[in-house]
Amino acid sequence: MKPFADLLERLLYSPGRLAKIALLRDYFATTPDPDRGYALAAMAGALRFPGAKAATLRKLAADRTDPTLFALSYDFVGDLAETIALIWPGSAAFQPPSLPEIVDTLAGTKRDDVPVLLADWLDRSDPSTRIALIKLLTGGLRVGASLRLAKTAIAEIAALGADDIEEIWHGLEAPYLPLFNWIEGRTPRPDPASAPVFRPVMLAHPLEARDIATLDWSAYRAEYKYDGIRIQLVSTPGGTRLYSRTADDISASFPDIMANMKAHAVLDGELLVARHGVIAPFNDLQQRLNRKKPSAKLQQQYPVCIRLYDILFDGTEDVRALPFDTRRTRLEAWYATHTPPAMDLSPQIPFTAEADLAALRSTARTDGIEGLMLKRGDSAYLPGRPRAAWWKWKRDPLTLDCVLMYAQRGHGRRSSFYSDYTFGVWDNETLTPIGKAYSGYTDDELTTLDQWIRAHTTARFGPVREVEKHIVLEIAFDAAQISPRHKSGIALRFPRILRIRTDKPAHEADTIATARSLVGLEAKQDQGTLSPETPARR
Repeated sequence: MKPFADLLERLLYSPGRLAKIALLRDYFATTPDPDRGYALAAMAGALRFPGAKAATLRKLAADRTDPTLFALSYDFVGDLAETIALIWPGSAAFQPPSLPEIVDTLAGTKRDDVPVLLADWLDRSDPSTRIALIKLLTGGLRVGASLRLAKTAIAEIAALGADDIEEIWHGLEAPYLPLFNWIEGRTPRPDPASAPVFRPVMLAHPLEARDIATLDWSAYRAEYKYDGIRIQLVSTPGGTRLYSRTADDISASFPDIMANMKAHAVLDGELLVARHGVIAPFNDLQQRLNRKKPSAKLQQQYPVCIRLYDILFDGTEDVRALPFDTRRTRLEAWYATHTPPAMDLSPQIPFTAEADLAALRSTARTDGIEGLMLKRGDSAYLPGRPRAAWWKWKRDPLTLDCVLMYAQRGHGRRSSFYSDYTFGVWDNETLTPIGKAYSGYTDDELTTLDQWIRAHTTARFGPVREVEKHIVLEIAFDAAQISPRHKSGIALRFPRILRIRTDKPAHEADTIATARSLVGLEAKQDQGTLSPETPARR
């Protein structure tokens, strides 16, 4: 555990990408199995320790120290792992557990025995190892480097590219012995064969004004961008799976989709709720997400369908290297042959100039779509975001001017800053919370806000500070939906800070009535057809 903790600490304080890759490459090249495999699994978020709860660790720390001192320290430090690591009484014995010991021991330990085990590990560790240990156990590991960077570093050991690892990644499990055996030349490349594994998805860059001016519009094909969730439907002789774009297996949540997929293929599409060919708001789709065993009634209330965008494998043939236009022809042929229920094709939009698409984009909200997609006709299906291959031209966000009400410390590198903000709008003379935002500001703005919050706190509720009602934030968001679970009765989708309105006094911020009027803009979504050109098949 100590070498892994040292790696995390060095990554945190190494700002450059190349420096991080060098650190990771050295670690994975010199660390034995299965330690390095479990380290990689930790970076991938693939380790789960359900018996080691944050509340358990908090109680252990409070029992070992003065509870008041612990509470004050936590409020000052702002990070639970760091607080426990620093306040935990030192021990003469320094024998921290190894990563395999942690994984294997917790797997065989009864829940009631976990606190004693954790206390022993903390006793045997120094502060930096305790921090890494606690973050590992509680799922809060932020290592200062992405999983993609780790894959790049491992690939460099064998003079390969990260995409070579991406291609086989989802057929592997911790501690990834076949991966490291291949990288070090002991065995052939792992082959997922006929297993229904996830394939890395291709993503689009946001289309900005500077891109519009230089775009060769004739090279692109246009489609609608729907407000559902991106999925990958995989059907092979080894089985059928439905994956989210982040490779989460969501098959169990959508048995109605799984039952309809009989032909072998790997398909890229959008999961939507639709009734009689009419797209429902995203909020309806949320009723189906994270339901492991949806009832028949729920499936009837929120019927799902898939809008197909692309084909990655046609039967057993990998067609990702083919141009988009060719893959589109293959997708149309596959669909014409099999025509599975609750699926249809994403229609391509004919256009002759930018102005044609700009007009469609301006009606995106009322037509029940999220925006437009532009895909080069000659683009292969590549993992990640290859530059200039695909663009997403989303509709302009909705905005509200809101008053900052509460602030809480963030996590990771923001754990020392009040970076998580609750904001509200006026309901007569009272401010009503309407959402939270954690992004959109610059580092300089974060520092300014943090200093102001500390100087203008009016009350404290654990890690949360209530502040003077003075700062106005312009909040951008993608949609607003009625939600009885929220005090305001409204849920904002993807809220983020657009700017700090230093020019606007708090009493001029928006009202709850204004917020409700923005919900009205989404109501027309219920009248929008699933496609302006073709109905959904059910």
